[in-house]
Amino acid sequence: TAACGGEPQAPQVIEFSGPTMGTMFSIKIVTKPSNREQIDIQALDLEIHAELETINVLMSTWDPNSELSRFNRSTSLEPFPVSPITFEVFEWAVKLEEETSGALDVTSAPLLELWGLGPYEHRDHIPDSEVVTRTLDATGINNLALDPTAMTVQKTRPDIQCEFSALAPGYTADRLATLLESHGFDNFLVDIGGEFRARGQNTANVPWQIAIELPDESGEIISRIVPVSNSAIATSGDYRNYYEVNGQRITHILDPRTGWPIKHRLASVTVLDTLAVRADGLSTAFMVLGLEKSLEQAEELDLAALFIMRNNDGGFTEYATSRFDAMMQP
Repeated sequence: TAACGGEPQAPQVIEFSGPTMGTMFSIKIVTKPSNREQIDIQALDLEIHAELETINVLMSTWDPNSELSRFNRSTSLEPFPVSPITFEVFEWAVKLEEETSGALDVTSAPLLELWGLGPYEHRDHIPDSEVVTRTLDATGINNLALDPTAMTVQKTRPDIQCEFSALAPGYTADRLATLLESHGFDNFLVDIGGEFRARGQNTANVPWQIAIELPDESGEIISRIVPVSNSAIATSGDYRNYYEVNGQRITHILDPRTGWPIKHRLASVTVLDTLAVRADGLSTAFMVLGLEKSLEQAEELDLAALFIMRNNDGGFTEYATSRFDAMMQP
């Protein structure tokens, strides 16, 4: 849907929103009233939805006919041709797997299915450890060979399957930002299921203000308001998507190195980066790595990042990188 509002003389906001990729998207564009009249909102709405549909048709694991679903079903060890868009996400997957020492691994789809996480149906029992180990053997990004010249992805094991939920929302936000920039927009905010890509300023002529929730069940308590301009921000947490089996909490974040859901007390990670795909992937990987390793790596990479730990008493403690602290100074 598209909407418009604002005072006649004040900057105006053009908004687009709707469902996508099993979540919601929202785009806010700030423009001068004089410029707004020259914008074909209907045509832009069509372009935005076409972009979202393209990515869905390529990478959805919910759609059995998507390019990624067909790749997953294929047991061939021959090179599998993919579109440039899908190939780019595979490249990001390889890059971020290396950078996070395997804490982000898109080939963990069989493990997610085993545990009933992500797009898969919840289980009524905890898998046997032998089954987990056997399934873990059928994962690993080193079982993929990418050929950028031929635009192919080749399996070295027939049972390798991939899942892009830790990268696709951020990647989509970046694609839409590029689309808006191509139309000459300087001030906008793209939100794909809570992964944001911002440019310029909001209607108050200040950076976009993004709220980080305290990771409790209500989702109504704000921990921080972060000013974001010309960058991306993504948050991963264990507090929304989980289910219980025999009184045991199964979080939706799985450690692809062990095949088991995470058990530490790190409750949420927020990462800022120039690109949403990277912020998206790193926030997920940091949730897997836990506080100490993540904080150390985030400092090494000079990232603005905020980590919220769950205390034994039910409260929370925040840890921030030096870059995040500097950014929050008035």
